[in-house]
Parts: sequence; structure tokens; C-alpha cells
Amino acid sequence: MLRTAVRNLFAHKARLMMTVLAVLLGVAFVSGTLVFSDTVGNALKNASAKNLDDVAVSVQAESEPPKADDRRTTVLTDKTAAKVRAVPGVRAVRADITGDAVLAAKDGKPVGEAWQNLAANYQPGPDGKDGRYPLVRGRGPAAAGEIAMAEATARKAGYRIGDTVRFATNGPVLAKKLVGLVATDDPKVTAGGSLVLLDTATAQRLYLHPGQFDELVVSAAPGADEAALTREVRAAVPGKGATVTSGTALAEEQSVLLAEQNKALTSTLLTFAGIALFVGIFIIANTFTMLISQRRREIALLRAVGASRRQVVRSVLIEATLLGVVASVVGMGLGVGIATGIRAVLNANNAGLPDGPLVISPVTVLASLATGTVVTVLAAWLPSRRAAKIAPVEALSTVDTQAAPRSLVLRNIFGAVVGGAGVAVMFWASTLESSDDLPIAMLGSALTMIGVIVLAPLLSRPLVFLTGAVTGRLFGTVGKLAKENALRNPRRTAATGSALMIGLTLITGMTVVGHSAQSAVDRMTSTQLTADYQITTSTYSGLDPKLSAKTAQVPGVTAVAPLRNSAFLLGEDAVNLNGTDLRTIGRVTDLKVVQGSLGAVHGDAVALAKSVADKTGKHTGQSLDVSFFGDKKRHLTVAAVYEDNEIAGDALSDLPLVATPTERPKDDSLLVKTAHGASEATAAQLRAAFGDNPLVKVQDHEDLRRENAGQIGMLVNMVYGLLGMAVVIAVVGVINTLAMSVFERTREIGMLRAIGLARTGIKRMVRLESVVISLFGAVLGIGVGLFLSWAGGSMLASSWKLYETLLPWGRLALFVAIALAVGVLAAVWPARRAAKLNMLEAIGAQ
Repeated sequence: MLRTAVRNLFAHKARLMMTVLAVLLGVAFVSGTLVFSDTVGNALKNASAKNLDDVAVSVQAESEPPKADDRRTTVLTDKTAAKVRAVPGVRAVRADITGDAVLAAKDGKPVGEAWQNLAANYQPGPDGKDGRYPLVRGRGPAAAGEIAMAEATARKAGYRIGDTVRFATNGPVLAKKLVGLVATDDPKVTAGGSLVLLDTATAQRLYLHPGQFDELVVSAAPGADEAALTREVRAAVPGKGATVTSGTALAEEQSVLLAEQNKALTSTLLTFAGIALFVGIFIIANTFTMLISQRRREIALLRAVGASRRQVVRSVLIEATLLGVVASVVGMGLGVGIATGIRAVLNANNAGLPDGPLVISPVTVLASLATGTVVTVLAAWLPSRRAAKIAPVEALSTVDTQAAPRSLVLRNIFGAVVGGAGVAVMFWASTLESSDDLPIAMLGSALTMIGVIVLAPLLSRPLVFLTGAVTGRLFGTVGKLAKENALRNPRRTAATGSALMIGLTLITGMTVVGHSAQSAVDRMTSTQLTADYQITTSTYSGLDPKLSAKTAQVPGVTAVAPLRNSAFLLGEDAVNLNGTDLRTIGRVTDLKVVQGSLGAVHGDAVALAKSVADKTGKHTGQSLDVSFFGDKKRHLTVAAVYEDNEIAGDALSDLPLVATPTERPKDDSLLVKTAHGASEATAAQLRAAFGDNPLVKVQDHEDLRRENAGQIGMLVNMVYGLLGMAVVIAVVGVINTLAMSVFERTREIGMLRAIGLARTGIKRMVRLESVVISLFGAVLGIGVGLFLSWAGGSMLASSWKLYETLLPWGRLALFVAIALAVGVLAAVWPARRAAKLNMLEAIGAQ
């Protein structure tokens, strides 16, 4: 039986290659993900360990909110550093200051994203150099008017040594002379951010206070015990406001942190790899089902000469195991290339992943081999069971025995129960309001898709009949033959179409949600936001309240409304509160008051959005017992109720209500209305009013739309790319099914040729059959995707009032066109093979 399994495996090399391809693509995705994760994790760990090579103890100041002067205060001072230096066993102490600084490039545009714009103090040693930042050219900053930066930052911004650099930390624009360029392997900088280096006194003046530091990095003298040194340092620093960590513990913490950061991306990639493997299961099961159907005589002979049912099952599973092992080995090799490609693509998009050797761990190899083999064996298990049930006499008498009606009935009942449960869960999920209920929607989506897959043979008949009716009308007899071929074996058609359906379901769902979300954002900016400009900071650090009055003085500006975000607890619900100028807010947003008056909103009075008022049962004149975060309870009065408005949020108040007594008040954004609408000249005047500060973003409606569209589009395109593997596997399945179907119908094709059907007609028949199957998968996938996106979107719409499920007809038409193209391309080889069959030999085939 083992020799028989091996012989069957290599009997048809083309069939073998197509089946292997379906397995190895999924395995390649899995192995590529694991290799990529291990490689990046190891590179990040090595880079982190390199930075901690000389760190015996780290003393980190606990973060404190900025004071009224926008600078932080820490307990680590010059005096603390001197005490630590005096501890026995300490070789040196480096006192670090960290912050952020947004650079203006030579063309005035900001460099990098806010979270990637780093600043630090340059600390020269006895040799005049800072070991953390090796000098490439020039020297380190030594005075208040000097600055150094990363070489990559200078290249991107267009600066050279000697140039005057404009940048901002958390206030007015600063200008300093560039005196040096340094190298750095900080991932934030290599990922497209920036690095600014200042002398210590200047860094303290900008971010902290004179004589204060964020961290003291202690290096040990030769022979010093790290644990004992950590205890001594801990005793030398203040008991509160600072954390003392040994170098070993710090390395472990960073290792865990890096692993957690890497875990999210790995989990996402593995999810899509699982989808690809799930699609592959249909292809493998379909292949083995057809193989067994074609080998019924052979299996019957084996049974007749004494092979038991168990041996038949074992033979098929051995064949599947060998196939899975071969596919997994090849897929593992391809996965290494995928891992390299993923890193290259991410770095091309400014991911800034550090360089390092490829890491192929034994766990990755075993996991990849086990995954491919187990998936193949599981997919072949049911076909092997069917093979064992073949009666010798029955198999010798016919080669085309239909499946038992009972099995299809039971399948339909099971599919209806599972699919019905999934639909019910999705209808329930559409009424939920919290994002915490997302797992419920995911469960409903999975059940719905499984139910549709199980019911696919039943659904294939009407859908294929309708599609075939069109082909029959357009292509005559050949079109009718293609329809009948697709209808002849609904299980096979369903399995082939389901592979394509899974990918298109997910792609359609993401497309509809993304399109609807973008439309909601567009409606918000075009209808609710009547202001011409929104002014914010790229670091989300807020704007000085004095700038509101300064903006109002710009020629052409007719209204300015600051928004200061806060929140309070009303019962167990958090309510977003926007403090604003109630006199001008109605001129920058379409605010419709339905109860009371905004003029009455002052002091402890607030205006509520209608949805909040309805939910809490409050109306004008009633009081609210609320608690601000970190503050005692307060009694507020409802002075007005307005129609839900994304700009205004859940509640509005005057500015003093949201002011915090311990912090200097900041406006999160300014909404600006002008007399003649948005124009480049007005935008330039507004930027000039802020000193052309690179921190400040002046955005009109188109800028806001483009920014949001970029974020949504990036997510959707990423999903397209990841799901592309599943679609490729589905195409392989169509090719495989058609090729084996042609082999199965060799005599039939010979008879068609004998009665006058030309070779071109044979080709057209196979192509149309492929198109019909592909369209069946596309219609099913798009239909299920639309339903799931509607149900999930309804859950999103409960908290996002402007969200409305809208269909991107152009994209949906494109998906149908792609399905047509898949059908045509997948049929090229099988159609050529069918047309080349010798007529007489085909008629005599057994």
C-alpha cells in the first residue's frame, strides 16, 4: 500500500505540482511570518542590547505633568548625580535629557511624524565626543546657539553644516546653527523621524529646569557586582520620583516590550496566513475527491485482492502526508524569501527595522512542516473515508457514481443551522453600541461564512443556472454545455467557488466599511464643519490660548472658535466635553439647538448632544451630578440641547469649566472662518501668524479629507495585499479543478469532437465553465461581504452618527471583472489540454 501511495503521487506530475502549489503558498505565508518575526525580534533585541552594553544601573525619573511654564520637573538633579558618582563601584554617570523637537525643512515643511521627532542632550566625554552618537562630520553642540542632528535627518531636510536650522519644541520657533552630523540606529529615526542634539544647559532650559535630568545611566567599574551596585545607587537617590533598575533587569524589560510590540504584527500576519491555509483546504479536499473518483476501478481492484478499508484510508492519507511534506519543505524555503520581502517593503515605507541576519529557528521549521502536513492530511481525511466505502463490484461497474442524497441533505441541514445562527448573531451585533462587542461580531461573521460554505452546493444550482443562462444565450450550445458541466457536480463547483468566495467576502467587507467611513468623514467636513480651517499641533501638545485672539486679527478672518477637550463621568458613562467660545462656535460648525439657548451656557451650565440627553433622560433646566477625572463631583445644569454634531461632541461648555487648576490651559484646536473661503494666501497668512511654526498644522477641508483618506486607504490596501495570497490560491484551485475535470471527461470530449464540435468550441466550453464557477464564487463572496459589512457597520453607526453603509459600486464592479479575468486565465491551460486531445483515443479512454 505504501508503494501504491508513492506511485499514485508521482503518476501525474502536473496534478502533483498544482496541488503542492495550493499547500505551499499557505505554508510560505506562515513560515515567512515566523521567520520575519524572529528576525526582526532578534535584530531589535541586539540593537537594544548594544545600547545597554555599558549600562549597569539606570535611574529614571518618574513622569510628571508639565507645569505652568510647559516644562517638566524631575527629582534627578546635579546633586543627585554627584551622589551617584560617589557610590563605590561607579565608573561613570551619564545624565540624559530627552524631549521632542519638530524640524522645519529647507522648504518650510515639517520633517517626520510627531512621535518620531526626538531631541536629546549631547554629552561629550574627555575626548570631546558622545559615544552614543558617533560624529560623521563637524562637532557636537557646545553653546546655546548650536545644534547637531542625525545625518539622515539633515539629508531629508536639506541642511548642511553651517546652515541655520528652524525647529520648535513646545512653543515659539527656535533658530540655531548646525555644527555637526551624527550617526544613530534609533528605530524612530531610521523609520523616518528626526534627531536633534543640544548642549545640556539648553536642553534643560527647553524641557526641564536648570540642573535637572530625565535619567542617570550608571556604568560600573571593573569587578563591581551589579546587584550590590544597584542597591547602593538606590540608597543614594530620592525614595520618591525615581525608579532604579539594574542593567540586566532593564534589558529583560526591553526584551519583553519589544516582543509585545512585535507580537501584534505577527498575530495579524498569521491571521491572514490562516485564511490562506483555510482556502487551501478546499483545494486539497476537492483534488483528493476527484482523484478518488478517477481511481475507483483501481481502488476496487485493491479491495478485491484483499485490501481492507483501513488500508485504503491509510493509503490515501500516506499520499496526502507525502504531498504535505513536499509542499511544506518548498513552502518553508519560499517563506524565507517572503520574510526578506516583508522587511524590505516595510523599510521602504519608513518602518526603520534594524538590519540583522535571517533567523530560522527550529520551532519555525517544525511549525511550518507540521502546519502544511496536518492541513493536507485533514483535508484528505473525508475523501479517504469515501474511498474506503467503495464497494468493489459497484466501482468496477461504473466510474461515475453520484453522492448519496442523504449526505447532501444532512449537509444542507447542518449548513442552514450554522448559517442561520451566524445571521442571527450578526443581526444582534448590529444593535450593539460598544467596540467591546467586536468579538461577538467576529463570531457571527465566522458562523455566517461557515454556514454559506456548507450550503454552497445547494446555492450553486440557482446561481450557476442563472449565470449559465446568460452564457447559453450569448454562446449557444457551447454555453449550455458549460453550464451543465458546472451543474453536474455541485460539490465540486461549490468547493472551487468557495475558495474564491472567502477572499472576496473579506475584501468586499473591508472595502464597504472603508468607503463608508471615508464618506462619513467627508460629510462631517462638508456639512457639519462650516469653518474654512482647522488649526492644530502635530504633537497634540495644544495651542496657547492667546493665539486665538491673534488668529482673529488675521485679515479676512471673521470667526475663531477654540476647542478645549475634556470629559466627565455621568453615572458609569464617559461624556466628551468640549470647552469653546459659545459666541462663535455656531459660525464654524452647523450647530442646531433644539432646546434652550447657547447664550445660557456659562459657569456650571452645559449644552448636551441630543443622543446624550435622550439616553440620560435630561432636558434643559435639570441638573447633572458628574465627576471630572481626578476631581471631586460637581453639579452642572443643562442649559441647552443640540442635534448630534461630530465637531461639538457630546457636550459643550465655556472655556473656564474645562480649565485644570494644576496645568496651564491649552486649546486642542482652533476652528477658523474667513470672509472669502479657503485659499493658499489665507493659509500662508495664518501660518505666518504662528511664526511659520513647524508644530502648527493649518488644514482646510481638502487637507482634512486627504489626511483621513490616507489613513483609511492605507489600512484597506494592506488588507488587499494580505488577502491577495488567498485569491491566488483560489485561482490555483480553479485551474486544478478544471484540469482534472477535463481528464475525467476525456471520453465525453472525444464524443463532442466526433459529432462536429471544433477545437475552438472545446476551448470555449472549458473557459465558460471556468467563468461560470468564478462568477458563482464572486457573487457569493460579494453578497456575504455586503451583509457582514452592513451588520458590522450598523454596530459602528450606533456610536458614529454620520456613519452610513454606502456601496462603492465601482469597486464592486471591479471585483466582478477580476472574477471574470480569473475564470478566463485559469482556463487557459486546461482548455488547451482539452482541445489537444486525440478524438479517437479520447473516445476509447476508460
